[in-house]
Amino acid sequence: MAFDKAKVLRAAEKYLAQGKIPAAIKEYRQIVENDPQDFTALNMLGDLYTRENNKQEAMQCFLRIAEHYREEGFQSKAIAMYRKMDRLNPGSPEIANKLAVLYESQGLIVDARHQYMVVAEAWQRDGQTRKALEVFRKVADLDPQNTEARIKLAQGFMHEGMEEEAAQAFSEAGAQFVARKEHERAIGPYTLALQLRPHDYQSLNGLLNAHIALGTPDEAVEVLEHAFQSKPDDIEILSMLAGAYLEAEDAPAAERTFISLTQTESTNYTRLIDVALLYLKLGQTSDSVRVLSSITEQMLSAREDEKLMELLNEILARDPEHVEALRLLVRVYSWQRDDDKQRQTLERLVEAAEAAGLEDVERSALQQLALFSPDQRYLERLTALGFEPEQKVEEPEPEPAVEEIPSFESFAFVSEEETASAMGLPKAEEATEFEFNSVAQPVNDPSSSFADLNEDWNPPAQSEVEAPSSTGFQEFSFGDIAATPDEPATPSSDTIDPRHEELLRQELSSVDFYLVQGYMDIAADTLDMLERQFGAHEEINARRAKSNQQTTPSDAAAAAPPPQDAQVEFESFARYDVAEESAPVEADSIKVEEVIAEEEPTPQPQAPEQQQAETPVALAPIAQPESAETKPGIDPGLAEIFDEFRTAEEEESPSSDGDYETHYNLGIAYKEMELLDEAVKEFQTAAEMTQPADGTTRYLQCCNMLGHCFMNKGMPRLAVMWFKRGLESPGHTEDEYQALRYDLGTAYEQMGDLNNAIDVFTEVYGINISYRGVSEKLRELQEQKSVKSEK
Repeated sequence: MAFDKAKVLRAAEKYLAQGKIPAAIKEYRQIVENDPQDFTALNMLGDLYTRENNKQEAMQCFLRIAEHYREEGFQSKAIAMYRKMDRLNPGSPEIANKLAVLYESQGLIVDARHQYMVVAEAWQRDGQTRKALEVFRKVADLDPQNTEARIKLAQGFMHEGMEEEAAQAFSEAGAQFVARKEHERAIGPYTLALQLRPHDYQSLNGLLNAHIALGTPDEAVEVLEHAFQSKPDDIEILSMLAGAYLEAEDAPAAERTFISLTQTESTNYTRLIDVALLYLKLGQTSDSVRVLSSITEQMLSAREDEKLMELLNEILARDPEHVEALRLLVRVYSWQRDDDKQRQTLERLVEAAEAAGLEDVERSALQQLALFSPDQRYLERLTALGFEPEQKVEEPEPEPAVEEIPSFESFAFVSEEETASAMGLPKAEEATEFEFNSVAQPVNDPSSSFADLNEDWNPPAQSEVEAPSSTGFQEFSFGDIAATPDEPATPSSDTIDPRHEELLRQELSSVDFYLVQGYMDIAADTLDMLERQFGAHEEINARRAKSNQQTTPSDAAAAAPPPQDAQVEFESFARYDVAEESAPVEADSIKVEEVIAEEEPTPQPQAPEQQQAETPVALAPIAQPESAETKPGIDPGLAEIFDEFRTAEEEESPSSDGDYETHYNLGIAYKEMELLDEAVKEFQTAAEMTQPADGTTRYLQCCNMLGHCFMNKGMPRLAVMWFKRGLESPGHTEDEYQALRYDLGTAYEQMGDLNNAIDVFTEVYGINISYRGVSEKLRELQEQKSVKSEK
């Protein structure tokens, strides 16, 4: 026989009217069993079980409804249903946990905190303090600004031996202090966190930032040195240590550290710019130039030539005749192919070297100037400095054709190569290409220096570069973690790009010029450069053969300089050699004089499982504590922590979180569930978040709902108050005011104030005679008043 739902529903309503609750329950059970989606009938069944004091059955009915609302996304209705369940079973941790998660999702932080506290207290009573602490972590997460609560939470974790959790909580507390610019207060939590986790990046970086803000970076240096000593392969800590050295203005230590970082990751070379700036700030211009020389190629490859020029010009503004800075500036202009500025800077370099008595430097610069233009002045000065051109053999040589006369550009390219080789740069095929608009350059060894213009000068390897000794800080050797940079690949020289043919021809014409003038050594150097750049070529081989024929052994011997001056050309002075300006960093130099004693590590307990916020099949009592975690009572220290959390929760204003829509919708849900006290609270909170004249109907809506809630609670006097407030708010439609007038009249009627009720209904009648049967209502009230008067 088919189920007749309408018939069963009529029977249930009949039993209710007769007060036969058990019979009505039986009928509603049939409806629910045959139509599980009829949640209205299910709610009624739960209410009937409640009237019969069968709380367990009522809870099961309400739970099904609550979970349905939650799964469908009706969070406010789910909250209202769980609140209904909470009335039947106050203090249930299962219900509290569900409510806490729902409140949190709605942004109702205070209510969520209150429910989490119920859960935590349940675990506390059960002696499972670790699970209670996990719930308190959720409470702390609800209010990130409550730093003191997070510190207490960390102390609770420490008390239970949960060191990882304690360290994280201390670190988060420190970060909150830093965010509020309370840097001095941040030092304590960060220090405690590092005692538990000495290599925690978040805590180390936070401590460093706090000390920098306080102007005490040297204290952070000590902590970072200790951390790096115990973990010498940690690049992240090394990077923080380098930054701390910079902030502490320990330039030598910062330089050593950044060199190690650069060897590990070449892109770290940019941090050496900060070291150069620090040296400049300290007035150590030579050290600043030395650092810049080690990263010049990387900066040029990265198109940071403008930045490099800016630094060099700042150095030269302080010391206009600084030879090394001028040499680097020559290299920059050479890379930019700015011949005019390169020539001007070379002339400045000649003057500075002459004033300093550096004949070899002056000779190198003059030779490069001669490559631009064989000016007689340069040749005379070169001769005065002891440079003699090689003599050619007596063999007729045809005059070069007009079109073979070397152009100015050809000297510019020779100048760039000679400049690069003279300053100790990588060879042409490793550093640059003779191609217009070509800027791609391989990464070079960060230790390479341009301290000398001699192409024969071999810069020391990075491991041999002597860095300045530290001033005031412990010394470390970073060689163990530095990666050896890959050697640059040599380009193939089997073929020549057709577009380079014209360029090669121009360069060869300059070689012809040098052969005619008797500059055999310059011609040979230029041919070597061209072969490296363009590869083997028959024209290059032909001119090399001609050069060898014109140079006789006797001529070579006559042109050879004295033995002590065997490397006159492009020879570097030791005083400009980076390797002789600083002490080498040796592994034996590691000395840590102050070591913070580390605590004996405590075995880490397994983290407790998180409270599940997923849908339960049914409500269950709190699980009994495991025997290993069962405690006879709460520790006094933890009890104090719990009390402080409760105090913080009680002091928080209930209207300080959420938004209007959340509170208003929650009030509607409570009202539908006949949870009138909760509904009044939410509507009052929503009313506080708006204004009577804010141009919206929000305030009017709250007044209306509060009036109806108080009417349902049998408190018509309060209903009158809220209906009047609604009528006093400006800017609404006449229909909205008319509805409030009618409700106000009803409230007066419920109060027994017939005179005011008649006055209000008369006003409604005067505006709309047919509004909601107002004429009939007036007749009834007039009759009641007459009867009352007769009595």
